[in-house]
Amino acid sequence: MDSMIDLTGELLIGARRQDGGQKRFQAINPATGKAIEPFFSGAGAAEIDQACALAAQAFAAYRATSSATRAKFLEAIAARIEEIGDALIARAVLETGLPKARIEGERARTVGQLRLFAGVVREGGWMGLRVDPALPDRKPLPRPDLRLRKIPLGPVAVFGASNFPLAFSVAGGDTASALAAGCPVVVKAHPAHPGTCELVGRAIAAAVAESGLPEGVFSLLSGIGNELGAALVSDPRIKAVGFTGSRAGGLALAALAAKRAEPIPVYAEMSSINPVLLMPAALAARGEKLGESFVASLTLGAGQFCTNPGLVIAARGPGFDAFMQKASEALAAAPASTMLHPGIFKAYQAGVERLASHAKLVGRGRKADGPNQCQSALFVTDAQDFIADETLSGEVFGASGLVVGCADLQEMEAVITSLEGQLTITLQMDAADNAAATALLPLLEQKAGRILANGWPTGVEVSHAMVHGGPFPSTSDSRSTSVGTLAIERFLRPVCYQNFPDAVLPDELREQKIGQSWRRVDGEMRAPG
Repeated sequence: MDSMIDLTGELLIGARRQDGGQKRFQAINPATGKAIEPFFSGAGAAEIDQACALAAQAFAAYRATSSATRAKFLEAIAARIEEIGDALIARAVLETGLPKARIEGERARTVGQLRLFAGVVREGGWMGLRVDPALPDRKPLPRPDLRLRKIPLGPVAVFGASNFPLAFSVAGGDTASALAAGCPVVVKAHPAHPGTCELVGRAIAAAVAESGLPEGVFSLLSGIGNELGAALVSDPRIKAVGFTGSRAGGLALAALAAKRAEPIPVYAEMSSINPVLLMPAALAARGEKLGESFVASLTLGAGQFCTNPGLVIAARGPGFDAFMQKASEALAAAPASTMLHPGIFKAYQAGVERLASHAKLVGRGRKADGPNQCQSALFVTDAQDFIADETLSGEVFGASGLVVGCADLQEMEAVITSLEGQLTITLQMDAADNAAATALLPLLEQKAGRILANGWPTGVEVSHAMVHGGPFPSTSDSRSTSVGTLAIERFLRPVCYQNFPDAVLPDELREQKIGQSWRRVDGEMRAPG
C-alpha cells in the first residue's frame, strides 16, 4: 500500500469516512519544511457532535462485552496495525523526521501494549472484585451482603501526542487502556502527523467492524487550532480525557473540564525536567563516563522525550570538573537532529535563548545544516542561583541540559526541595552513596513518580510495575500512570451492590461465576478456581 496515494484526509466518525466543516490543512515535512499531500479535513461542531453521539450510543453495548470479546478486539487492532506494513513507517518518518528504526521500535511498542492490555482484560483482576458476605447474626448490628466491582466511566477523549506518533497517539496507551476498560474512544489526531493518524485510525475502525462492535466505539477527528480540543472536552457525553503535551495545553483542558456542569477527570502528562543526581562517590569514581553517557541520553531523539534528563545536580570538585569536561566534549561532537515540527523547533530555540540569559553556556552541539534542526546546548549554574530563579527550572523540550553545581549534599538536597513535581528522578550512585541515597529517598518519593538508580530515564518500559506519572506539573493527577497496565484504573470507578439477589447481580459477581476471577472475599485475596 502506498500511503501517499491511499490517504484520503477524511475524518473517521464511527464507520463513516467524511469531510469536516472546518479549514483543511497539510502536514509539514520537518526535514524539508515543505507541505505533504494530501489535505486533511478539519472537524467542526457537527462532526464533534456526531462522534460523541455515536460514542454515547455505543457505550452500553461495549461495556457489556465479555472479557474474551474485548481482548480479541485489542489483538485485532494490533494485527491490523501490523498489516499496514512499511507504508505506516514511511509516512511517520516523513511527517516527524524521526529515523526509521525509531518508528519501527515504536510500532512494536504500540502493538505490544495493545496485546498486554488484552491479557489484562482476560485475567480479570482489573475488575477489583470484592465480597463481604452477609453476617446476619453479628452483634450489635448485622452486616449486609456487599459486593464490589469496577465499571467503565464512559466515552473518553484522547489527544494524540506530537513526540510519539504511534505509542502515545491514536492507538497508544491512553486509547488501549480506555478500550480495555470498556470505554469508547474519540481521538483528536495530532495535526503534525495526520497521515500517520489516519492509517492507524483506519486500522482500529476495521478491527471494530470485524469484531462486530458498535461503530461508535472509535472515532478519529482532525483539525488545527484549539477549538476542536476545547469542544471535545466540553461535550457532556465525554466522561474522561487522556492528554500528553505542554503544560499550557494540559492546564487549559483541565480548566475546561472543571467548569463543566459535570466536571470530569483530565489525565494530562505535561512538564518535567527529570533531574539526575550525581552522588559524590559515583561522581568521584566515574565522572568522565557519566558525562559521556549523560550527553548520549540528553541528545537521543533530539531530546524530544517526556523523560529527557534536562537537569543535573552535583557537588563541585574534581569529579564534577571531569564530568563537565567530558560532557562538553561529547556535546560538541553531537550532530544536529531534525525536530518533530516547526513549532517545537521554534519553542526549543526560545527556551535555549531564555536559559542563555540566566545561566552560563558551556557547550553546544554541531550546527544545523537543514531546517528545524536542534543544536544541543549545555548550561551551568550555582545552587543558590537556581533556587532563586524560577526561569532555570522551566522545561526546554529538546536537547538542552542544565547542570547545577552545589557545595555539598546538603545544598543538593536544597535544590531538590525547590523543584516542582517530576516524572522521573535518577540517582547515579555507588555503594558508598547508599546511606546518603537512603536518606534522600523520602524526599525523592514526594517529587517523582519513577526513581531510577544508575540508569537514564529516556526508556519507559511498558509493564505491570511501570509508573509514567508524577506530582504536578508532571501530570495533572499524581495518583495515575499513562504507561503500564495500571493505566486502566484511570477509566474505571467502583460500584457496590448491597443485598442484591444473585439473579440480579452483574454476572461476574454471581456465586457461580465469582470463583472464576481474582477477588477479595471477606478481606482475603483469592485466586481463580
